[in-house]
Amino acid sequence: MNFLEKLFSKYPQEKVIRWFKNICLAEAVSWFFLFTAMIWIRTNPKDIFPIVYISTIGSIHGLFFTLYLIFLPSVRKIFAWDDEDSVFALIAAFFPFATIWIDKKLARFDRE
Repeated sequence: MNFLEKLFSKYPQEKVIRWFKNICLAEAVSWFFLFTAMIWIRTNPKDIFPIVYISTIGSIHGLFFTLYLIFLPSVRKIFAWDDEDSVFALIAAFFPFATIWIDKKLARFDRE
């Protein structure tokens, strides 16, 4: 975690928060496209286009999911979240569209 603290200490807190908000939104949107890809691959499993689509969208979603998890410790420190809020934000990464709710609900806390 020391590596992440050094990495994010170079940037102002407002910039890290803005990045986190964008990552929350992008992760939710990419999940929606991944869901459409899963439906398309089920309805047309023999065609090549659904396979390419689900591979591409899955990789993009994985990137945003990983970025969300990387930014989480830094955002926790910025907003001074307690352990309960941090675990809730971590678990929310595994549910569809929950990252938008995390952004709206927990980011309202005043920073010290």
